[in-house]
Amino acid sequence: MPPDRRAIPGVNDSKQLDRATRVTLAARIRDQALVIAIGAASAREVDRLNIYHATVLAMRRALDRVPARLGQAPHHVLVDGKPLRTLGVQHTAVVKGDAKCYAIACASIMAKVTRDRLMTALARRHPHFAWERNSGYGTDVHRGAIAVHGLTPHHRRSFCEEVQGSLDFSDDVVSSTPVREPEPREELPGVSPRR
Repeated sequence: MPPDRRAIPGVNDSKQLDRATRVTLAARIRDQALVIAIGAASAREVDRLNIYHATVLAMRRALDRVPARLGQAPHHVLVDGKPLRTLGVQHTAVVKGDAKCYAIACASIMAKVTRDRLMTALARRHPHFAWERNSGYGTDVHRGAIAVHGLTPHHRRSFCEEVQGSLDFSDDVVSSTPVREPEPREELPGVSPRR
C-alpha cells in the first residue's frame, strides 16, 4: 500500500470480516495498492511438499510476479507468521500479522477474496461439496460429500487422510467408495520435500 495514503477504514484481520465486507474492501484495496500479486499452490503440491513448503512456494510465485507489475523486484517484504528460511527475499515476519499490520491485513483480504472466488467456481463443477459456502473447510456437509462422492483432484489427500478417522464408515455407500493411493512426492527446485 502506498505510504502516503490513509488506511482504508474497516481493513482488519480477514477472519474477523464477513464475506461481503471482504469483497467491498478488496475493491478499495485493488484501487489503492501499488501492486497485487497472488500466488498459489495446488492440492497436489501441498500433498507432495507439506503445507509449510507449499505456502513458501505460493509466496515465491506471488513475489515472482511483482517485477512485471511494479517495475522492480521487492527488496523487503512483510509476511504473516514466522520467518521463512527459503523465501528468497529479505522479510519481516509478524506473528498474527493480519491482526497487527495494515499491509498484511490487506494482503489477507485479497487472498481470501481470491480463494472464495476460486471455490465458488469449483463449486459449480463439484456442487456436492458446497464449496461456495464452506470454502473447502471440513464442515459436516463437506465431509459427508467426501464420504458419498469421494475425493476430487482439488482435495488435499494428506488432509483427508488425517480426518479420515472422523468419517462414519458404517454405511455401505461409504465402504464401497474407491480409495486412491497418494501419488509419490516429487521435489521442486529450491523447496525441500515433506519428510
